[in-house]
Amino acid sequence: MKLVTFLHRDTVKAGFIDGEDVVVCAEGPSADTAVLDLIASGDEGVSRWNGMAGSADRLPLKDVRLLPPMPRLVRDVICVGKNYHAHAKEFHNSGFDSSGKEETPTVPVIFTKAMTGLIGPGEAIRSEVDPTGTIDFEGELGVVIGKKAARVSKEDAMDYVFGFVIVNDMTSRELQRRHSQWTIGKGLDTFCPMGPWIATADEMPDLPGVMLQTFVNGEERQRATMADLIFDIPTIIETLTATGTLLPGDVIATGTPAGVGIGFNPPRYLKAGDSVKIEITNLGVLENPVA
Repeated sequence: MKLVTFLHRDTVKAGFIDGEDVVVCAEGPSADTAVLDLIASGDEGVSRWNGMAGSADRLPLKDVRLLPPMPRLVRDVICVGKNYHAHAKEFHNSGFDSSGKEETPTVPVIFTKAMTGLIGPGEAIRSEVDPTGTIDFEGELGVVIGKKAARVSKEDAMDYVFGFVIVNDMTSRELQRRHSQWTIGKGLDTFCPMGPWIATADEMPDLPGVMLQTFVNGEERQRATMADLIFDIPTIIETLTATGTLLPGDVIATGTPAGVGIGFNPPRYLKAGDSVKIEITNLGVLENPVA
């Protein structure tokens, strides 16, 4: 099931994609939390929405404007840094890495990204919010947690995954370097594009083979599979829950492959008029202009 929140005739609605249509399962004041509420309700919620396929209103997908799948997140996005071998090397050698002396991490590098930066497909990334002019992209697979998780082993970790979504971990590189910790450099307004939908875990049976590609103005910049991750999803979940608790609706951005702007000499930063497009197997396309 591919879950979406969308705008149609100035009304927020939520539902799931069925072929070329959207099945409308919620609308009005509760629609912006409908997907989050479904995730929290687990299999019962998914079954209930599935059961509406034959009776609920349908809209052509082309006639709606997709919003972030969860317009209201539970809390800030949890992110993993330097989690692909080639990107860990390019970032370490870029001069912007303030996270430590290791080129390849021996344990996951964890930080958070402000949920106030959340935008949906087609919405503009605002370049003027970065006073340093060092805007960069990071295409990532996002993991959506389906139930409360504490002290979870790697062997059981995937039982806590509800689904997956595309995340663009937009970054101001100079702010990231200047402040050492990454909160400010990652947390700018509009710097968290997410979408176009959340696919339930059954839509992604071959995680190691899942392909991620990122394009800037049509030029491919990133290409990798999840088999290239340094720390796989079960390891990330085990790490995060060893001392803390994940909640239904939490989003974990699993890291970005090599090919980001700071990997070039000189760096190739984004500017107004550019377009960033991220494609991930079974998760569609997340494309945003830079304004």
